[in-house]
Amino acid sequence: MIRVLIADDQTLLRGSLRLLLDSQADLTVVAEAANGNEAVERACSELPDVVLMDIRMPELDGLAATRAIAERHPHVRVLVLTTFDLDEYVYGALRAGASGFLLKDTPPADLVAAIRVVAAGEALLAPGITKRLIEEFARIPEPGRRPTTELSVITDREKDVLELIGRGLTNQEIALRLILSPATVKTHVSRLLTKLGARDRAQLVIVAYESGLIVATR
Repeated sequence: MIRVLIADDQTLLRGSLRLLLDSQADLTVVAEAANGNEAVERACSELPDVVLMDIRMPELDGLAATRAIAERHPHVRVLVLTTFDLDEYVYGALRAGASGFLLKDTPPADLVAAIRVVAAGEALLAPGITKRLIEEFARIPEPGRRPTTELSVITDREKDVLELIGRGLTNQEIALRLILSPATVKTHVSRLLTKLGARDRAQLVIVAYESGLIVATR
């Protein structure tokens, strides 16, 4: 059973999400939070598998709450839900430790699927978000990027896998692209997490961008 915490300042939306999630056989809502501080408190007390986190909330915004939860409980996954799809929010959410980012107009079935994906340890971005992130990184001055020497600790094959992770591909898609078995791809991902000191797959996405491994057209 996947345990979910809903953090949003809109009571009606929280209620609607609870009804949707509790109707799923493998999902259960263990708590709700109306602001960022409550989200952190509930996450620490309930230790849910996934937190659905709104970005704009009173007292403490969703990015700060996400950062606090990620620092205290790394195994609690945060899926950010927002009406805003600006690059600054996407990047800020991922840097804060979020494992996924979806817009609030995402179809219910896709939201449910996203929770399962994030709970399984995968990173998830709304359609189109990855492309815009790449475009955003193309505008970041080179001094702001991580040194490419950081990637010297990984093999060429691991670098191939990291690039495809950064482009938003799933393990299955990476396996097909590189003609590898899903199990082999999973092993490469595990080694990348260890070698690069990444908390989860979403942080590997950040490394792929900041290292300059993914080159976008300016």
